[in-house]
This record gives sequence, C-alpha cells and structure tokens, in this order.
Amino acid sequence: MESRNVTIRPAKVADAALIAKAVAMGIGDVETLENYCGADYESVLTDIAATTGTQYSWQNALVAEVDGQGAGAIVGYDGAKLYNLRKGTLQVVMDRVGKIPAIADETQPGEYYIDTLAVLPEFRGMGIGKALIDAFCSNVFQQGYTCVGLIVDDQNLSAQALYASLGFEQVGLTPFFDHLMFHLQLNRV
Repeated sequence: MESRNVTIRPAKVADAALIAKAVAMGIGDVETLENYCGADYESVLTDIAATTGTQYSWQNALVAEVDGQGAGAIVGYDGAKLYNLRKGTLQVVMDRVGKIPAIADETQPGEYYIDTLAVLPEFRGMGIGKALIDAFCSNVFQQGYTCVGLIVDDQNLSAQALYASLGFEQVGLTPFFDHLMFHLQLNRV
C-alpha cells in the first residue's frame, strides 16, 4: 500500500469551499441545508466560511490535506462567542437568502465547541478525523481552555465510537434543527 502524506494546518480563506463542504456534510440533511441557506446552500456556506467573524469562518478552522489535496476540515470556537459569531453567520444568510432562520444554541460558555468535523468520502478510513480532532484539542488546550464540546447525531454510531475512543463523554442532549443530539465533552485533566 502506498504511503500518503497527511498534513493538518490552519485554514486559509482559499479553503472556504472545502470548509463549506465539511459544514454541509456535518449538517447532512439537504432539506435542513436548504431551509437554512436556500437551494444554493454550498455557495452560501462558502461565503460564510470566507467571511471573518462567522461560525464557519476559515479563521476558526483546521484543514487536513492528503498529498496536498484538501481532505477534510474541523471548525470550532469558544462557546462564549456563539452569539457574536452567529450574528455574522446570519448576516451572510440574510444577505444571500433574504431570511434569518431560527437556530437553537448548540454550545455555551465554558466549552470550546467543535461545530463541524468532516472528512471527504474518498479520504475516510485513513485516520484523518482523529488527526483533526487531536490537532484541534491540542491547540485548544494549549490556549488554556479546559473543555472541548460537540454534538453528535444519535444515529451516527461510527462518530460516537470515534469520540468515545478519544475520551469524550455524554453530558446531555442538545436540540439541533428539530433533532436531539448527544452533547459530548472532553475535559482536560
């Protein structure tokens, strides 16, 4: 088997389309994506990712590359900044779609939140998701934060197994687009 060079790096504005794909994959449901961002949701998400001060901004992301090709992304931010980041996100949605959707809070102060994690299908099974989470958590803990949180679909057993193997524990349930998700946290000991 051929060895592949996997690199994890901070995102750049040029990674906005890859980040948008990751966000769309993370949300997963086309109807939800269209309700949130309209029929051209990937383009809207790309604009959000290219804009500073939004939830999905390139500034909040790490990108995985395999042999120089974008393979996946992780996006996250301090839960205490959710409202300000959401304002920027919803402003882009309003400018592009003409409406602002209602969204429940998925994080809170006291945790650094993994908003999105996705690996493109052709790169799955290579440990990229784990590498992105490891790099993300390492960066967060080096900045002095002590808790990383995320939500995961109760039907996504492979993601649940990955998070459990990394030490994440369920701390509750969180609504996300009319569906209850498991809320998990990893606390630095």
